[in-house]
This record gives sequence, structure tokens and C-alpha cells, in this order.
Amino acid sequence: MSFSPADARFLLHRGLGLIRRGWASLRTRGWRATLDRVRAQFHRAAPLPVDQLYLPAQAAFAPFAMLTSDAPGASIVIPVYNQFAHTLVCLRALAAHPPAIAFEVIVVDDGGSDETATALAQIAGVRYHRRAQNGGFIAACNDGASLARGDHLVFLNNDTVPQPGWLDALLGTFDAHPDAGLVGAQLLYPDGRLQEAGGVVFADGSGWNYGKFESPEDPRFAYLRDCDYASGAAIAIPRALFAELGGFDTRYAPAYYEDTDLAFAVRAAGKRVLYQPASRVIHAEGVTAGTNTSVGPKAYQVRNRSVFAGHRREALTQQLPANTVPTPALLHRKQKQILIIDAQTPRPDHDSGSLRLVNLMRLLREEGAHVVFLPADRHRVEPYATQLQHLGVEAWHAPFAARPPAWLREHGPRFDAVMVSRHYVASEFLPLLRAHAPQARLIFDTVDLHYLRERRGAEVAGDAALARAAERTRALELDVIAKSDVTLVVSDIERDLLRSDAPAAQVELLSNLHRIAGAGLPFAQRRDLVFVGGFRHPPNVDAVRWFVQEAFPSIHARLPDVRFHCIGSHTPPEIEALGTLPGVIVHGHVADIDPYMDGGRIAIAPLRYGAGVKGKVNLSMAHGQPVVATSCAVEGMHLRDGEDVLVADDPQSFADAIVRLYEDEALWNALARNGLDSVARNFSLETARATVRSVFLRACS
Repeated sequence: MSFSPADARFLLHRGLGLIRRGWASLRTRGWRATLDRVRAQFHRAAPLPVDQLYLPAQAAFAPFAMLTSDAPGASIVIPVYNQFAHTLVCLRALAAHPPAIAFEVIVVDDGGSDETATALAQIAGVRYHRRAQNGGFIAACNDGASLARGDHLVFLNNDTVPQPGWLDALLGTFDAHPDAGLVGAQLLYPDGRLQEAGGVVFADGSGWNYGKFESPEDPRFAYLRDCDYASGAAIAIPRALFAELGGFDTRYAPAYYEDTDLAFAVRAAGKRVLYQPASRVIHAEGVTAGTNTSVGPKAYQVRNRSVFAGHRREALTQQLPANTVPTPALLHRKQKQILIIDAQTPRPDHDSGSLRLVNLMRLLREEGAHVVFLPADRHRVEPYATQLQHLGVEAWHAPFAARPPAWLREHGPRFDAVMVSRHYVASEFLPLLRAHAPQARLIFDTVDLHYLRERRGAEVAGDAALARAAERTRALELDVIAKSDVTLVVSDIERDLLRSDAPAAQVELLSNLHRIAGAGLPFAQRRDLVFVGGFRHPPNVDAVRWFVQEAFPSIHARLPDVRFHCIGSHTPPEIEALGTLPGVIVHGHVADIDPYMDGGRIAIAPLRYGAGVKGKVNLSMAHGQPVVATSCAVEGMHLRDGEDVLVADDPQSFADAIVRLYEDEALWNALARNGLDSVARNFSLETARATVRSVFLRACS
């Protein structure tokens, strides 16, 4: 590979720039903060694997087309000044992986002199605008915005390589967060290291590229969050809001600090500025302007810092001091910080406990808290860990999360409250939490009372050894309750039991949490029976076996065309074997169960033992799907037999209830309607909001 004089000059200027910035940092930030910056500069974090990055193959220019629209939802504005080779790579990336949303591409040529004009004329679908004279980045972007037709403006540097899905993730943020006003992408270096995970602005107006040179997969930088600013290399903003704010402020012309000031203006208008890690863009930093702040266009960065500091003086008083090294604890210093620990990363499409936990985290986020999740096994389970991060949860995993003692030693002091799920997890973590997070309120989430479930299982099985094991679990669970500040249960039955078994404990009810899906298909368009439940849960194994062997033969004899769909992960051989019987279909895990919820006529919950509140019942009712259940399955759920649900406990009565409901459209409609109302009244996020505020937030004040 050849090394030209231009390469040498670039390295020389970069070296001199590093020295100057280092000296300036020593004077303004002190040696500790400067040392931290130097360490970050030369730290070699694990980059994204090359096979996870998209880079167009290098090839000589040839005409091509882009799938743009004359009625775009988004307008991508790309300001350019020469550097056509980079512009070509950017446009090829957009053409190779077009977003789902209708878009247009506006290239604004800021008076360049290379082949940009002639080449772009040969790329179909690109709108080309040439400025009469060079005016700089701000003028070019504002010109492009004035030509845009989309609802959202997307400013994209020409020295970028947008990764597949980047734009849909960026714009999808506005749908998920209607209060968002500006969203920035995750910027990567071409070698796969992180360039910026949202920017930090200090009280003196200086900035910090948060996460620079770190791994993009580091949990500190991998979750959706509010940021002080997002680099204009890849940002999106509603076009109407951009116009309302007057576009990029020309006081910073020709460039630098215009994106920072825009973010402050967006917040002043009552909107949020968000960093979206799901939108990844490779950025070859400094291609046009260089990196030396003493000469050339980059010198405006130094000048405009003082302009910005003067203009935003009042807002800057709320920022971190300049000699601070940003951490998640500091970035979320204005929020209540809640740590949640469970045995594993929740998988909401596998079990109701996981769905409840994810919806609890969603509710805490809605209430303004910052949520941190740590799985006790530290395993990264995908896509579930990433889904949490895209919700805005700081979800940790190995290798970035150290073993719990070390991790809690570092992070424990920042939490206002900590919730630990399941007694066997809590018994391990409570001593560590008391040592490393003494200020935090410790909340034990039972999920369900394990000893009650085990005791009932022993009774059904008539097994004395199981009964003794249940009593050992009772002793362990009650010990954890005694050592916790608050205990959460999911039903009135369990709360009443603890009034007797743990009278000194503070026990609060936080039941299943569901979002109402809607009525689904009408009676005539639905068919078949559905069961949903993970088979690591022993009561589900017993329930399906009992139903298929004892009740379904009678149903099949009277309704021979009706099939029973058994859905659940970790299916054991004894359940798999039931799939050989007429009318029985054992699916195992199904990633998307909505078609079965919205299209199945009846859900069944034939549980003979268990504890807690049954998520499978809530889930079906939230989809307008009536349920036939046992008394155990509807325990503590405020359901009325014959009005919200049909209840039967022996095989023949259970079969009779299903056949009756399957053929009675009026009864089916009544149960569907009342079931939806019951979920909204007793198990919605809104219903739990007051308890969440009291247990997690108000108590932390």
C-alpha cells in the first residue's frame, strides 16, 4: 500500500492536533480527566466483527439507480464538497439496502470542483442541487432542507456508510417515542470501533464523543437514551420542527457546533434528543475538514465553542463540569436509577413471568426512571437483550459485566432501588446488595410464591418427599422476605397467605402486566383450541397431559374438525408424544403467537396446581379470546364464572364447557368483551402505575 506526501501531512497534522488538545485539556480539565481521555484514545476495544459491517465493494464508477420516491416520508440531505469517492460509497450503500420507508436523496454540492456534478447526473433517483458558491456545511444543509418534501429530514455526511436498516431504526424512534424531536445514529469507525454513542456537552461548552474507541456492544453504549447532542453526521428531525427552529443556526457558519446548538434548541422546544443504537452508520471522521483544530475549517470548532457557550449560557449551568469523565451513573444523575436482577434475560414470548418483567421495565421507563438490568447468569440471550436495550434499558451481560461482587462494587452506589426476582436469586444477591448498595431500597419479587406452588404440586401427586421439599422452599423464601424491604406478590391469595406466614413483612401486590391487544377476529373467523405455556414450568406439563388424555377425547368426538394447538418452549418427550393423537398439534416454541391469539376460538388453562396469576389467561383475554379454565388457573384473578370465563375442574365438565362455548356465539362474544374489560381493569400497565410509583419511585425520594 503506497504512502503519499498527503498521507504524511495528514498524520503530522493529526499528531500536532493531539498534542495541542492534550495541553488544552490539562489546563481546563486537570490531569486525571486528561489521563482518562488519553486512555480512551489508545484503548483498543473489541470492534464489531467485520462480517457484521456492510461496506460496498470497491469498483470504478458506473451508472446505477436508487429506489427513491416522489412522495417521500423522509428526505436524506447529503452536503458535499468534492470527495466524490466517499459520496459514491455512501450512495451505493443507500442503493444496496434501501429502507422500507419511502425516501428521497438530495445531494447539495457546496461549489465543489471534482466530478460530482457529472457523475451524479448518471445516478437515477438522486436530486442534485449545486450552490453557486461555497458556503459551508450549514448553508448546504439548510439549502437541502428547503428543497425537501419528506415529513422528516435526515442529515447524512457524504463520508458515511449507512448500515442496513439504519434509516428505519432512526425514524422508528419517533413512532415509539412521540416526544422525540431529534434522533442520532450510532457512529462507527471503519474498523468497527465506536466513534460516538450520543454526545456529552460540559458546562464550559466543550463536548465528548461518548463511547469513542470503545466496543459498540458495550452495554454502556448500546441502549436508547437521551443525549446532550447527536453528531450531524447522521441525525433525523421532523421537517416542521427544523423549520420552526430556523434550521441550523447561521451564527456558527460555516460549520461546527450547529448540531450541538440544534439539540439544545430542540430541548428548549419541549422535545427530546435521543441516541438510537439500532441505527448504525460508519463514519470516516475528518475526511473533508481534517482533525487539526488550529488550521482550516476545523479551526471554526474552537471559535464556535465560545459562541455556543455564550448563546446557551443558562442551559449549560445544568451540564456536567468540564473535568468530568461521563459514566452511565452521571448521565442519568437527574433520574431515579433502578436495578433489576433476575436469573436470566427475560424472554417475553416464552413465559408470562418474562412478559410481566419487561412490561414492568417499560412502565418504570414511562415514569421517568432509568432502568438497569443484570441477569444473574450474565449471559447475553438474543434477541432479547437487544430488545431491552432498544426499550432504553441499560442491559448488561458478559464479558462487559464483571462477576456480581465486582460489578456491584462499581455500580451499586448509584441505585435508588433494586428489585431481585425469585428467592434463589435473591438469597445470593441480598448480602452483596446490602454491602455495595446500602442506600437502595431492596425489593424482592416472588414472581409467584414458589413454596405454595410446590406444596400444591405435592398434594396433586400425593408425594410426601415433594411435600418436604416444599417446606424447605418455604423456609428459604420466608427468609428472603424477612431480609427484604418490600416483597411483591401477584395475587391477593398470596398476599393473604403472607399476612399469616410473614406478618412483619411489607407486602405489595404487583400482578401481571399486559397491554391490550384488541378484539382480534370475530367468532365466525376463528377456529380451534389454543394452549400457551412454557414446559419448564411443571404445572403446564401436568395440565396439557391431563387435558389431552382426560378431556380432549370427548371434545374430539363431538367436534371432530376442531384441533388443539399446544404452544410452548422446552417441550418434553411426553408432551411431544401427544402430537401423534388425532386433532392434537404440538408446535413447541412459536416466535409470533398473535395469529393463534387473534384467530383461535378458545384458549384453555387446565392447570390442576400452581400459584400466582396465570399469564396465559391474561394474554388470551387481552386478545379478545375467551378462556375455559380450572379453578386453580383463575385463582386471584377477579374473574366470574359464566361472565368473564368458564370454569370447570373435572374432565367431563371441562369438555362440556368447551363444546358449549365453541358453538354459542352470543356467549363467546360476552366472554370476549368481558375478558378484555377485566384485563384493562386489573392487569393493565395503567392499573399498576400507582403501585410502581409507591414501591420503586416515591419511596426513593
